[in-house]
Amino acid sequence: MGKCEVIYLTTSQRNVYVYQVKITNIMSTPALFLDRDGVINVDHGYVCDVENFEFISGIFDLTRDAIKQGFLVLIITNQSGIGRGYYTEEKFLKLTDWMCAQFLKEEAPITKVYYSPYHPIAGKGKYLSDHRTRKPHPGMILDAQVEFSIDLGSSILIGDKASDIAAGNVAGVGLNLLFGSDETSGFTGLKYKRIDSLWDAKAIFTSSSTLMRYD
Repeated sequence: MGKCEVIYLTTSQRNVYVYQVKITNIMSTPALFLDRDGVINVDHGYVCDVENFEFISGIFDLTRDAIKQGFLVLIITNQSGIGRGYYTEEKFLKLTDWMCAQFLKEEAPITKVYYSPYHPIAGKGKYLSDHRTRKPHPGMILDAQVEFSIDLGSSILIGDKASDIAAGNVAGVGLNLLFGSDETSGFTGLKYKRIDSLWDAKAIFTSSSTLMRYD
């Protein structure tokens, strides 16, 4: 569990849904899916340097509690800054290695980091794509489901944008939490609960929590 892997997603949409059907009867492990910018770190805009990476209060406690309850911790992050040419994949991976090392020091190891470098309008070259891995598409979640035999219905997602919540809804994640956002646009028809802090999310992992139910 202490190893942090990074995966760059290219699997076709069709194959993922075939795999999803094949593993339906053997899924058993729940996961905590985390967006990065705005959930793990303060979103200063296209964060790509350690100096600009500011962890949000409660993130280490939250992930530690999730792991104690048997959850895998998976990061699913859109990184269009790569596709836009703002920073390279190598720079992103270097920052990711550093970030994972901080989680490991806090005894809250990340299982895997999934990222999508594409953008449907501003992407350059091969990155110009409305790719199946870019949220609100569910590709990253479904690939994680295949790789780790995840029980999505028992899993939890925390994001700060409608695209995060939409990806969780489409993939069938059991509980989708919107953190730190007062936005209302783009949420019509989506199932989610709002939380004001990651300390609120931490309460999910107590037996008395009411967050596990949608109102």
